[in-house]
Amino acid sequence: MSRIVLIVVLCFSLNNMAKSEDWPGFRGPRHNGVTKDSAPTQWNGDENILWKRPLPRPGNGSPIVIDGKVLLNSAEDADGKKRSLICFDAQSGKQLWKQTVTLSKKMPTHKTNPYCGTTPAAQGNRVVVWHATAGLHCYDLKGHKVWSRDLGEYRHMWGYGTSPMIDGDRVYLNSGPGKKVMVACFDLETGKTIWEQIEPQDGTPDKNAAGKYKGSWSTPIITTYLDTKQLISVMPTRVVSYDVDNGNILWYCDGVNHERGDLSYSSAVIAGNICYVTGGYKGPSLAIQLGGKGDVTKTKRIWRVENQPQSIGSAVVVDGFVYRPNAGPGILDCIDPQTGKVMWKERGTGNYWASIVKAGDYLYATAQDTTTIVFKPNPDRLEEISRNQLEVKGTCNATPAISDGKIYLRTFTHLYAIGK
Repeated sequence: MSRIVLIVVLCFSLNNMAKSEDWPGFRGPRHNGVTKDSAPTQWNGDENILWKRPLPRPGNGSPIVIDGKVLLNSAEDADGKKRSLICFDAQSGKQLWKQTVTLSKKMPTHKTNPYCGTTPAAQGNRVVVWHATAGLHCYDLKGHKVWSRDLGEYRHMWGYGTSPMIDGDRVYLNSGPGKKVMVACFDLETGKTIWEQIEPQDGTPDKNAAGKYKGSWSTPIITTYLDTKQLISVMPTRVVSYDVDNGNILWYCDGVNHERGDLSYSSAVIAGNICYVTGGYKGPSLAIQLGGKGDVTKTKRIWRVENQPQSIGSAVVVDGFVYRPNAGPGILDCIDPQTGKVMWKERGTGNYWASIVKAGDYLYATAQDTTTIVFKPNPDRLEEISRNQLEVKGTCNATPAISDGKIYLRTFTHLYAIGK
């Protein structure tokens, strides 16, 4: 009997281990904000806090989790000349190592976008970080440098914020905003450029020819439709799909820009055969049917609605519906991507810069006041489970990372591990 019990316990343990997923990049293991892991639904500044560690400077970049390690970016100084990738032990919170690169001059940014506002990406024994003008860098998980690339100067009055993403043995990056804007692919092991596509733009790096604000801070996504694997990036004026193998443009759709500027912040999301996008600075939302070629603005753009809420954090799709966080006004809403109909919208506890994520059966939306609303995906109403505030007077613009039943959340002052 004891042998049977031991086998049952061992199988149960192995099954639980198999279910656990890393969170190796921005918006999780599949770049869509969804993990199979479950996560706590109740916490505050004291309850269910496994550990918390102080951080050198405020930042909007999110943590990632891989192989028992939590990694995030942070500036070391107010001028952003010293930019670091920091690695912590996921169980204890102990800092394991830090790699810092240094710039000789101060670069501009906006006060709401502190330096090092990007999220690292990891695969196997490699982690890649984008420090804009300070370069694209790859390290192993012990902190040893593997390669570095100087991609030139990226100067914008609002700073930078796109994150690298890894798929297989390749690194993908939307490099803007700046004088040279490109979507590029690099070899993960060597850093060698495999392909790059320069995005046409007019005006200056900051403003278009009409004098309106311009730039893309949107991290690309990868999806496969009808056996075609494609990288989709929201650029300042259009949505562009690239062939992941060679960078050739498969299709593009105009309509991201509007009368206030050419701006994009949040990433595209995929709902079945639809690519859903919201432009920045109260720009439009639009839906594009996948499967087109060339300019699909007139043939595949299903609908476009002007004057949306400010969109910085990215949405998540559950059962065909889009659940979207909004940065101004601070509301959560549910949208039918087939028609653009708003199913419901409810005010949260503050503006939402973090992306919504899904863990197990629940959605997690973290507002700038560090309060996370946990709710069930329900297209009929906001089915709220709990509200959980970490810091009474804190600020959080980072997306939670969820792995092994724990939430790793970065505020302007600390990195937290939340769990039971």
